Amino acid sequence: MDYRSEFAEFDGATYLNAAGQGPLPLASARAAQSALEWKKLPHRMPDSVYFGLPDRVRALLAALMGGEPEEFAITSGASSGMIAVAANFDWKRDDEVLVGCGEFPAHFSTFMPLEEARGVRVKVVAPRDRFIAAEDYIEQITPRTRMVSASLVRFDDGSRLDTARLAAACRKADVTSLLDLSQCACAIPIDLRETGADFAVSSGYKWLLGPYGTGFFWARREAMEKLRPAPFYWMALEGARNFHSLPLDKLKPAAGARRWDAAETANFSNLSAMQASLEFIERVGVKAIAEHNENLMARLIERLPRDTCVLASPNAAEKRGPYVCVAARKRDRTQELFQKLQDAQIFVSLRENALRISPHVYNTERDIAKLIAVLSS
Repeated sequence: MDYRSEFAEFDGATYLNAAGQGPLPLASARAAQSALEWKKLPHRMPDSVYFGLPDRVRALLAALMGGEPEEFAITSGASSGMIAVAANFDWKRDDEVLVGCGEFPAHFSTFMPLEEARGVRVKVVAPRDRFIAAEDYIEQITPRTRMVSASLVRFDDGSRLDTARLAAACRKADVTSLLDLSQCACAIPIDLRETGADFAVSSGYKWLLGPYGTGFFWARREAMEKLRPAPFYWMALEGARNFHSLPLDKLKPAAGARRWDAAETANFSNLSAMQASLEFIERVGVKAIAEHNENLMARLIERLPRDTCVLASPNAAEKRGPYVCVAARKRDRTQELFQKLQDAQIFVSLRENALRISPHVYNTERDIAKLIAVLSS
């Protein structure tokens, strides 16, 4: 099925940058507009939306990626979940956190401040080969290692981590694992429990096709006890729906991950759009999205002009995420290729001196053919 009609017209542009910003489906934009109408006319806003809207998002996330709805916190992005882990974990002086070399900056901005504040050391893991692998992290685990913070799919080269292998080693060494899913959530099939991770985070504005300022934090039920009690948003109180009659001497958080919800969880315009986007993904199917993207990536790799370009992602589909990166054969010319694409109204990302090409269901083989034509010219 052609899903192009589910999105706005791109005004003649070829948009291949879902890894940077996923465009809102039209249904999601309409949902956000309807939510804004509630604010214009508050007497039309149903009271049930305050709790019902975030809970519907939780249920959709669980249906799409496994786990239980109660294991999902609604956040403003991936960093919110990372910060919840870093702030509430029981750190000891000289504990180590393993972070891959060249990881997305959020991994460093989350844990590096702990070096001065708590005496925690961030240990940077370098890959032995071209792309970082589970073995690279495993080899660096020591008795001081308390946590591994890693992306399932790297933002800079699209390589995919063998999370089950890494998680097994972490469990054996009593190390907590935190996964960033921002570059693959709902773009490739993921069963959160099968990843073996203790915690997972994701932004909502990329492959989830939601608005900026959305995301989730998943905490495996058995791992929640690893995080100390902390201040939380009042809507996570047990019995919060009857907030006007709560006994103030017996307040406690409800069971599950909602205690890590971002404050003002029922962000009507954002979450209404996110719900609609997740419903769209559920209707299309994550497997169908992954197959569509892989077909386009296979076509791109097959037709890549090898005299001027080289693949900067793993060649094997099972070792990469939902996109590929390409660089100029002469590295100093990658910026020039990026500019040629911009001039031709073909939009990709430039990351680590490589072109990150990330399609979604609104793209077709014609878009890849147009891209190849410019790269070959």
